[in-house]
Amino acid sequence: MKNASVISLVIVTLICSTSSAGPASRGSTHYISNRAPLAAKPYTELPIGAIEPTGWLRGQLEIMASGMTGRLDELYPQVVGPRNGWLGGDGDGWERGPYWIDGLLPLAYILKDRALIEKVRPWVEWTLTHQTEDGYIGPVPFEQPPTPEPGIQKSPRRDWWPKMVMLKVLQQYYMATGDTRVVDVMTKYFRYQLRELPKTPLGHWSFWGNRRGGDNLLVVLWLYNITGDAFLLELAELIGEQTHPYTEIFLERGDIALHRYEQGADGASAFHCVNLAQGIKEPIVYYQLHPEDKHLRAVKKAFADIRKYHGQPHGLYGADEGMHGRVPTQGSEFCTCVEMMFSLEKMLEITGDVAFADHLEKLAYNTLPTQATDDYMARQYFQQANQVTCAMHVHNFFDHTTDGVVFGLLTGYPCCTCNLHQGWPKFVGHLWMASADNGLAALVYGPSKVTAKVAQGQTVTITEQTNYPFGESVRFTVAASDPVTFALHLRVPAWCHNAKITVNGRSFADTLEAGRIAKVERRWSDGDIVELTLPMMMRTERWHENSVSIERGPLVYALRIEESWTLHDHYREVQPASPWNYALLEEGLKDMDAAYKVVMGDAAAREPWNLRNAPIAIRTKGVRLPHWQLYSGMAGPIPWSPQGKQDDWPVEDITLVPYGCSTLRISAFPTVR
Repeated sequence: MKNASVISLVIVTLICSTSSAGPASRGSTHYISNRAPLAAKPYTELPIGAIEPTGWLRGQLEIMASGMTGRLDELYPQVVGPRNGWLGGDGDGWERGPYWIDGLLPLAYILKDRALIEKVRPWVEWTLTHQTEDGYIGPVPFEQPPTPEPGIQKSPRRDWWPKMVMLKVLQQYYMATGDTRVVDVMTKYFRYQLRELPKTPLGHWSFWGNRRGGDNLLVVLWLYNITGDAFLLELAELIGEQTHPYTEIFLERGDIALHRYEQGADGASAFHCVNLAQGIKEPIVYYQLHPEDKHLRAVKKAFADIRKYHGQPHGLYGADEGMHGRVPTQGSEFCTCVEMMFSLEKMLEITGDVAFADHLEKLAYNTLPTQATDDYMARQYFQQANQVTCAMHVHNFFDHTTDGVVFGLLTGYPCCTCNLHQGWPKFVGHLWMASADNGLAALVYGPSKVTAKVAQGQTVTITEQTNYPFGESVRFTVAASDPVTFALHLRVPAWCHNAKITVNGRSFADTLEAGRIAKVERRWSDGDIVELTLPMMMRTERWHENSVSIERGPLVYALRIEESWTLHDHYREVQPASPWNYALLEEGLKDMDAAYKVVMGDAAAREPWNLRNAPIAIRTKGVRLPHWQLYSGMAGPIPWSPQGKQDDWPVEDITLVPYGCSTLRISAFPTVR
């Protein structure tokens, strides 16, 4: 009779995409949630280690551990070796050391890798045990600065900006270990900030602190939720005042439209790519202090303007390093990807807005995996949406024009070498969250297992088995020592229509609305199974020169281009071994079910993100455009679509693969009629 009782016990309701917890609850009572007077938030991050990646996702983290993430101190010792200022040395005392640990620490604790945990420990211990009497943390300024190591820029050691990265490191360390020294050190440091910021504001030492103050604010509010110290709210207001006015800029100024680098000739301030990726969350972080609708509207408008003026098929924007428009050969920096992912994770947690989860998956399953080599020993500084060679060549980028797209440890600019590591670990850490009704939420999907407290404090484990993002089904199996009632929140992506949920094989007649969150609330027993089916239909988007991208589910698809890799002393080049200058047939876009055939391969392997192991492909027709050739070491200007087809342009069979499986690609296609 177990199944017969399911229908009466299961309630499926739909939550508005920007819902928050009701006034009686400020969030999960089992985890760190907003306390008054902060606005309640619907979801809360779980402790590091509560979520265990499985399948290919675990494989990805293990590859990172054996690649540059786990070995950067060996590969880049002149900066993150023992002379680093964050270890008490006379070397670099700015962002790069904390950047590395910001990704290595969650990776180490998620994998429960003792060797990596020991590698992290000196960085955390030095910071916790070398705080000065006045509360300052970090490398102490020199009376006479030494000559910096080659390639290291001179930066003021008192700069507020790198401290913000280390604050995130300490926050994660607390989330992994519960070490109360973090609370004591942060409390003392934030009192120091409250005294010093009126004299030396966030932008005093460098403009980075002013542009990235949202990261500082995020940790201040997190600590307030632990201690309730009133001075932290005063500090939060001060940080808000001193941070770049993103709400005003997004709503009222045209900065996003500018194609300049930070300081425009007319006094306007154009955006640096990573500043925008980090700063875009600031209005929503600040919203917790002042829950005014304008902060939410500002972020929505910002994303719309980014797409309009700089948007690319992969979900980011042309900005290499300054904002640089929609041309699909403009670069996108690796730091931009991982920082935008983190911003989306935090905005999703604060608002429950499904659009942020959709966007997060687009970056995680398209942009992120393609920018590092399979062995995680090399990376690109810039990737291109239309990338047909990765070679040493002068490109029309704002910065680093020669080695920007080749793969190497230090090619382009080394910030990405240190910062890329946070991408996958923090994504894993947000696959599951605690909900304000003391349930659990799976708002982004990937193979994993979560163990967490629900209801009145009972512990449950839910195993998520899936071939997502390549497959359409997600299976959740509940393990509980005793029956327990709680809500399971599941996202229905905006791209998905006719989603279905079953519990123990019983279907629901309820309509699951796209772009909403379904809440399945029932008395759960050990062994209960929830099946979520997310049908993936083909769809298109239009881009620069009316070019078109092909999407299915969370994946963007790109032309399969065979690759020829050449290893040089310090970098790897990639050249095409098959033609790349294809257009799609405009007629085929009108009936994609007939013109585009999905070919499923095996379940995702440990390394799915390459041509060899791509778990899915799409077969269709294309036409080579003889006049579309290389220009300045990259795909030439994309022809306007649709082109008139010439009689001597034969129609050919072509294959599309997931963008994340490609190194060389066309993802913004011209079309012919």
